[in-house]
Amino acid sequence: MTHSIHRRAALYGLGATLGTAAFNSLLQADDEWSTTRSPDEPPLAPRAGHLPAKAKAVIYLYMAGGPSHIDTFDPKPKLDELHLQEFTRKDKFASAMASGKRYFIKSPFRFHRAGEAGIPMCNGFRHLSNVADELCVYRGCVGESINHPTANYHMNTGNRFGGDPAVGSWVSYGLGTPNQDLPSFVVLPEVNFPQGGAANWSNGFLPAHYQGTPLRPKGSPILDLEPPEGVTREVQRSNLDLLATLNRGHAERHPHHDDLAARMDSYELAFRMQAKVPEIVDIDGEPEHVHQMYGLDDPESHEFARRCLLARRLVEKGVRFVQIYAGGWDSHDYLERSHSNRFRIVDKPIAGLIADLRQRGLLDETLVVWSGEFGRSPDNGIRGGGKRAGRDHNATAMPMWFAGGGVKAGHVVGATDELGGKAVEVARPIRDVHTTILDLLGLDDAKLTYFHAGRFKQLSQIGGQVIDEIVA
Repeated sequence: MTHSIHRRAALYGLGATLGTAAFNSLLQADDEWSTTRSPDEPPLAPRAGHLPAKAKAVIYLYMAGGPSHIDTFDPKPKLDELHLQEFTRKDKFASAMASGKRYFIKSPFRFHRAGEAGIPMCNGFRHLSNVADELCVYRGCVGESINHPTANYHMNTGNRFGGDPAVGSWVSYGLGTPNQDLPSFVVLPEVNFPQGGAANWSNGFLPAHYQGTPLRPKGSPILDLEPPEGVTREVQRSNLDLLATLNRGHAERHPHHDDLAARMDSYELAFRMQAKVPEIVDIDGEPEHVHQMYGLDDPESHEFARRCLLARRLVEKGVRFVQIYAGGWDSHDYLERSHSNRFRIVDKPIAGLIADLRQRGLLDETLVVWSGEFGRSPDNGIRGGGKRAGRDHNATAMPMWFAGGGVKAGHVVGATDELGGKAVEVARPIRDVHTTILDLLGLDDAKLTYFHAGRFKQLSQIGGQVIDEIVA
């Protein structure tokens, strides 16, 4: 009697035996990106990507809370006609707060066409208008979550539930950094972290070398940046050498203790940073006209301006990925007052950053990204009219723009419907945005993988497509 064994059954059988270990080992050996590193090569040593790169670094301006596309870069005249018109909303995309009796809300802001390209822009962006011809406004991004923590995780890591590596971690893993004295991935948060906390810049399942390094917005940017009083650099070096000798002995007895290797590397990096970081974060030496360009002379914009200027100094020194946070965009009511306050904080610093990068010849090789975690709805459940009106969360339409780094300058890509409820042209998921960012940096999302929990994982989770309409 003969028995035929189907291929699928054979694979299932393999997974149920000791062959699983050997099979997984073969898969890992086939992971070229993980295994081409020399054992003596530093984890963050600079590496070539898979593709010709258009950009070398990223500055990600993250507007936490969800800015309204309808009140920034996507005007909707139809809402002027429908303002305060009542209707009932109940659909699978609506949150509990967005269901039931609703009222259409027109934008409290006026719009104009900025630059020679005529980019639609609200009047709150007075300074950004001056660099409008550098922008590629994208109206097609579609998210999947209307809750702040999960939406933040999705935009920052590709996984709504957290625990995965951040975009900056993937970039660091793929490209390393040309400056071994500084982290590859730096985060410039506010005093209050975004919802979801530090998991927004975690290394996830990647080795610890690739996690984001937050610089504190107040006081010393990193605790213990200055050595204790009476401790010289020579004494520190001697202590580190002794510690390294002890750790190497432990590592020989436990050769697969990756956390120990990462901790040893972090001690060495911290030692080098003590010499380099104080010089970089000291922005007082910048010329006065640069301070004014960024808005450092304005108390309202000073703190965000400082972070934008620091971002330029970091990428200038070889840092690969810098993310800057500016919260407070969650405007369920008092939209005009709330968004106006945000415009005054971020407008001039962002315009100054783009102009400064251009003047220094850095914009073409630096990709600037601006987004929040989702957009806002064209309606609200509060019939307050003027000053009290606001907008709820909306994942199906959100504001985003790019500048520099190989994108089409002076363009608007995609569109939302006439009310701004959802993206209808060049509508693409967040994973395609991530894939496009990697592509501009010379990285192929399908090849930039890491073997974890029995399978190869990637930033896009299930594979993404480059948004060709954005790329120059």
